[in-house]
Amino acid sequence: MPMVMSAHSGSTTSALRLKNVSKRFGGVQALDALDFDVSQGEVHCLAGENGCGKSTLIKIVTGVYEPDAGAEMEYFGEPVTHITPTQARRRGIAVIWQDLALFPEMSVAENIAFDSLVGSRLRRVDHSALAQTAGDVLDKLDLQLDLTAPLNSLPIAKRQMVAIARALVGEARMIFMDEPTASLTQAETDSLLTIVRTLSAQGVAIVFVSHRLAEVLDIARRVTVIKDGQLVGVYPAQGMTQSRLTTLMTGQSLKHQVRSRDLSNAPVVLNVQGLTREAEFTDVSLQIRAGEVLGLTGLIGAGRTELAHVLFGMRQPSQGVIELNGKPVTFSSNRDAMQAGVAYVSEDRLSLGLIQPQSIAANIVLPILSRLTHRSGLLSRQLTAETVKHWINELTIKVGDSDDAVSTLSGGNQQRVVLSKWLSTEPRLLILDSPTVGVDVGARAGVFDIVQRLADQGLAILLISDEVSEVYFNADRILHMGNGQIIQAYSPADTTIDALESCIYA
Repeated sequence: MPMVMSAHSGSTTSALRLKNVSKRFGGVQALDALDFDVSQGEVHCLAGENGCGKSTLIKIVTGVYEPDAGAEMEYFGEPVTHITPTQARRRGIAVIWQDLALFPEMSVAENIAFDSLVGSRLRRVDHSALAQTAGDVLDKLDLQLDLTAPLNSLPIAKRQMVAIARALVGEARMIFMDEPTASLTQAETDSLLTIVRTLSAQGVAIVFVSHRLAEVLDIARRVTVIKDGQLVGVYPAQGMTQSRLTTLMTGQSLKHQVRSRDLSNAPVVLNVQGLTREAEFTDVSLQIRAGEVLGLTGLIGAGRTELAHVLFGMRQPSQGVIELNGKPVTFSSNRDAMQAGVAYVSEDRLSLGLIQPQSIAANIVLPILSRLTHRSGLLSRQLTAETVKHWINELTIKVGDSDDAVSTLSGGNQQRVVLSKWLSTEPRLLILDSPTVGVDVGARAGVFDIVQRLADQGLAILLISDEVSEVYFNADRILHMGNGQIIQAYSPADTTIDALESCIYA
């Protein structure tokens, strides 16, 4: 039975109360009979590993998804049987997603007051009224911003403030903040947390989602922990430690050891010198040797994924040199990269990694169809079946039938399908971009077991992740990337994870 803490001291007026909330997507049980409650004026942390169901819960509360039968929902003391996104906004429920969902080309005032324009009759925009609305909200937050400035001229921290102000225009009574500090420096994080405390004092309920556990325990009054769509428990933040919270989230005491090995004598597989792509990254130089896992981490917007796209031929660099096995290469497309022995597992598994409606088997063999085709041009059923069986066994993919749609698999098994798809091309270099997004903790361990096994077999691997622990415990070396540049290199054997996190989040 999950531990459930009784209502906290102070205000106990309910902002949100959910009981028996479940949601199934095909063969995936995203939420399973979950209970959740938040009080007005409370800062409440929603904690759990990627893929545990946090985003599904938020989307149910805001009317994006409808819960399965049997759910009970109460908003500000009023029972609700069905709610739409528009109705949720009218009740004062707002979400600030990690990507902010703002309009870069529009002004600060237009972004803040945008909702006042939606659904209105056709009329000339009253810019002075927009400025007045935006200014009033910023005054409430004690913030000063140039209302006429284009949003894309602001640093990420100020865009975060714009997103908060926009939520308050609709007189938000409860705000969900999804990883609001992921791309902020410590000073910017401190400013944001001050605003969160101000909103809480004004009676606004805040549901805070963050992987940075120190700030969670600093700002929250209670913590609800979810694992695999189920409630683990509700706990007071006071007295909670990061290690205890990690254990609750993962279901295991994480006693990892660093992997760091000296591979300086192994042959260089990838050599990058002075690689630049305008407005994305500048003068990037790195090497990866056979059998090495090179970790690349940093804040969101550092340019890591953009670098991966260039290495895989999806974009072209402005200048610089890429060498594979000692030979310069130029990729006009990802097909060129594949033919040269580069494989890329995208962070966006759903839209770029897999074709969801197609079968597990079809996804596995997609990159190597030419190898499985007879001279007549017809696909060899025998070779296809043998290939699919090999990779299902090799990566222990849990499937009912390989002809089932890949969308019926869990996140962890889908990721194994993606890996099998690219490993079937027999790459020399494997680029893994956030390979555990949407994968539960048990499956994560399995994914990294595969990664280590591949490295032991001599494959060069670039592991990109914004979760510092992933690169710290699974990479031989680590590069910290920020503002489009390589800032520093680390050996996990010679530094601590706390020191590494301090540098990255400084």
